[in-house]
Amino acid sequence: MKKVLFVVGSLRKQSFNRQVSEFVKTLLDGKVQVSELDYADIPFVNQDIEFPTPSSVARVRKQITEADAIWVFTPEYNYSYPSVVKNLFDWLSRPMTQERDSATAIRGSKVAVTGIGGKNKTKDCRAKLTSLLQFIGAEVMENQVGLAVNVEAWTSDKVILDDSQKAELQHQVADFLNFVN
Repeated sequence: MKKVLFVVGSLRKQSFNRQVSEFVKTLLDGKVQVSELDYADIPFVNQDIEFPTPSSVARVRKQITEADAIWVFTPEYNYSYPSVVKNLFDWLSRPMTQERDSATAIRGSKVAVTGIGGKNKTKDCRAKLTSLLQFIGAEVMENQVGLAVNVEAWTSDKVILDDSQKAELQHQVADFLNFVN
């Protein structure tokens, strides 16, 4: 069974994107093995601490390289992706050894992108994240889904997906399974 690693771009416990990822997880049940990457403890990228590799970075890189695909669920902050997402992918794009042409953890990885946020439906975030991922050598799935959060979620912290949003995600899951296989 293929291994899929979810990356949730918000570290908040009740993250809207974590809630969407939980819905997607139910759609993938029995089709792939899903786990969520815990990367809250990785330090900011700093060449002074790059070698020896911090243990948290080594752990994250190992999980990324062992996954058959990565699915990023991310909010949009100020028309871009959150700094924690950028920091994660910066670490993943760095060489894993001190050799000049060393492999990176992300190069060649298959990545899907989904986001839920305001009226912009994470459009700018997804575009910028796609550019970043392609630049660092990831293969990004064409079908991306951007969703507008239900108004009540801003005060209740509870995402309620409507039927059309669920259908978009079901279509993305079908495309993802083809993408991974």
